[in-house]
Amino acid sequence: MIKGIFQTEDDTALLVLRLLLGIVFFPHGMQKVFGWFGGPGFSGAMDAFTVKMGIPAFFAFLAILAESAGSLGLITGFLTRIAAFGITCNMVVAVVMIHWQNGFFMNWFGKQKGEGFEYHILVVAITLALMIKGGGRWSVDRHITKKMK
Repeated sequence: MIKGIFQTEDDTALLVLRLLLGIVFFPHGMQKVFGWFGGPGFSGAMDAFTVKMGIPAFFAFLAILAESAGSLGLITGFLTRIAAFGITCNMVVAVVMIHWQNGFFMNWFGKQKGEGFEYHILVVAITLALMIKGGGRWSVDRHITKKMK
């Protein structure tokens, strides 16, 4: 089982997917943990999730962890499958709780109440590919896999 978590091929496409997705999620995670990039910080994010959205504290903490540590995991390629799974869960919950009611499309022209879920589908597609294939080239997972052989 442990080997399956780290196993990956020397694939450049996986490097591109995980690195760019990690870069996209890094600011979101840092907003929630440290208040960087205009974010609420940890206590503000926990308050938003638990009080305003009614999410249990344990799951709110996991959501923050998925975006912060998960983004770093994707960037470095360490525990890629687990990081991708956490982000997948975040995206699915975000669609169900917030974005589904706004329809498919992003709010490109400011004519709808909120953002749709098209972005989330793309993120889930990327995370599913990473869960299936792993972190690819230049990942810590790949290095660990080589050491295990």
